Order: sequence, then C-alpha cells, then structure tokens
Amino acid sequence: MLRSAAQRLTRPNTARAITTSTPKPADPKTIQWSSIGFGYVPTRSIALAEFDGVSWGPVETQTDPNLSIHCLSNVIHYGQTLFEGLKAFTHKNGRVMAFRPDDNCARMNHGAERLGMPAVPLDLFNQVLARVINDNADYVPPYGSGGSMYLRPFFFGHGPQLGLGKAKRYVLGCAATPVGNYYPSGIKPAKSIVMGGFDRASPLGVGDCKTAGNYAADVRPSSMASARGFTVVLYLDAKEHKYVEEFSTSNFVAITGDGKSFVTPDSRSILGSITRFSLETLAEDQGLKVERRKIDFNEVASFREVAACGTAVVIVPIESITDERVQGRSKTITIGDGRSFPVMMSLYNRVTAIQRGDEPDKFNWLRYICDRPASA
Repeated sequence: MLRSAAQRLTRPNTARAITTSTPKPADPKTIQWSSIGFGYVPTRSIALAEFDGVSWGPVETQTDPNLSIHCLSNVIHYGQTLFEGLKAFTHKNGRVMAFRPDDNCARMNHGAERLGMPAVPLDLFNQVLARVINDNADYVPPYGSGGSMYLRPFFFGHGPQLGLGKAKRYVLGCAATPVGNYYPSGIKPAKSIVMGGFDRASPLGVGDCKTAGNYAADVRPSSMASARGFTVVLYLDAKEHKYVEEFSTSNFVAITGDGKSFVTPDSRSILGSITRFSLETLAEDQGLKVERRKIDFNEVASFREVAACGTAVVIVPIESITDERVQGRSKTITIGDGRSFPVMMSLYNRVTAIQRGDEPDKFNWLRYICDRPASA
C-alpha cells in the first residue's frame, strides 16, 4: 500500500548533511496584527495531495513545513515546478473569503500544460486551499487590521529520475502565512531601471508560466538594481529589446497621456497577472478604454501614469524609469509629474475594497471558505 503524501514527504528522522529546522508555529493570540509586516510567519500546517502517475490521492495536512524528496527529483534537476500566489481576507461579518482562486488554478494549469505536467482538477485545487485555510483560520488577520492570509500553492515533480523527462510523481501543496499591509506607511512611488545584458524570457519560452526559473533569472539583475537604489527592473522583449514586457515580478500597466486608456503590453512572454485582469475590468467599469497591445519603449515617456501590479502589492506607482541599455548613455524618464497617480490609486482602492468586502463583489471574484474563529 502506498504511503500517504504527508508520510512520504515528511522528513525521515536520520542524520544528513543538509539540516532544516521545524519552526514553531506562532501563537495567533499574541500576534500584533497591525505590525506583522509582509514576511513569513510560521502557521499550524500545510496541505498536500499527491499524483502517483495514475490518479490523485486525498488532501492531507502536515505540521512540518519541510518536505523530504529524492536528490534526483525532477524538480531539482529539470525544473518541473509551478507556484501561485493569492490572498484570503476576513470580512466584517467574520467570513473568510479567497480572491479569485479559480483563476489561479487556470493559470497553474496553463503552466502545467507547457511543462508537461498533469492537470490539476479545479475541485482538488480548491480543496487544498480550503484545507489549509480552515486548519489555520485563526491566522487570518481580522477585519480592519489591513492584513490578509497569503496563500502559496505549489506544484512539482519528484522521485528518482536520471534522464530528462516527465516526473513519475507530482505533489500539489499550499502554505499559508498571515501578512500585513504592504504599505503600512502609505504607497510610495518607485524608481525602475531598464538594464542592458539581461532578458527575462525568450519569445517562445515559458515567460507566460509562473515557474521558478522565470524568477531565478531576475535574482541577479534585481540585486544589482536594488544596490543602486532602484526598486524594480523593467524588461523589454528579448528579440528586439524594443517593446515593453513586464517588471521583475509584476505586470506593466499605464494610463495614456490623454487619460482615456488603460494600457498593458500584449506579448506571449508575459505572465497573466490576475491582479492585472482585475484592474482591467475595473478600469473598463470606470469608463476607460482597455488596450492590450505592443508598447514601444519610446512611448513610455508620453504616459500619464505607470505602475507595476501583482498579488502582494496590488499596485506600485512608478515615478521614473532609467534606461541603461547603452553604456555611457543613461537616460531617466519621469512619468507624469512623478508624484501623483490618481487613476492608479482609484483602481487600487477599488480592488482592495472588494477584497475586504467594503465594496460589492459584482464581478463574483470572492469565494467563501470558512468563518474566522470568534475566539481568535
């Protein structure tokens, strides 16, 4: 009989060269919700389900967040791995609601098809999310705290394998941690840079998949940019280095100079941001024309507003973009007046109001998961 996913992936009690500790879960009764920040807080459990090559096993929880896998696992050598990011919020009535989880499953399955991984059934994906949220419901920040539960679904191939090919087994899991408001002291405009010598994704590669390799490619450029005072790197297309694609970990969105259009790049190499999809819907709802099209970098100077958007931050306004593609010919573009971003702030306020239940969910983006314990 096969062992359960939790038994299979819990670390064996043996000595080894690589050691990891099991963090003690934080006591939810002692968490200062208004000051937890945006970082990892150990919670009670993670949720897991395993595909054995034929069918999916049951959803289970385990208290140890560390996983034990074979050193020749596909995920380590051949990179069959995907992840997602989404949030759950406590509403005023105490109900815990997840924001657009079905879209996260769809995006994961888009990546799974490209990487040759099995599809994740929507029902199973939602079961994994529900299990980890229910088991850690007292870690969901309360209504009014400005916080949320950050959910990190992950999907990878494992088991001993020497040659390139599909893994024999796969694990779908989800970790959860409470996070605070990304902007505890208010939203601050950021500086961006276009650097020479680095591409994020190739035209027909996996840039539109939320796979680990896309982020690994940005670690060094982002570190270099950060050391020089830039918040985020802006990447252009890898073929011509002419058209805007996306920021390091976020989609590029802009308001045209006449204030009438919400613009975002159209490229096969761009990850489909669920936050960006939400902003597009709200922009159209507010009377803006939504344009998905090629954006020549030379057009950026004409935009009234530019922002990076993603799950963690929702929106980061961009005050300036420095172009350093040609050594010795650096040029900085100030976006609008570099200080005010009224349309982006209006969209930010609407998205966050819907997420927290302070504005009607007329687009059916929220899924009820459970009630937050009254004693928490």
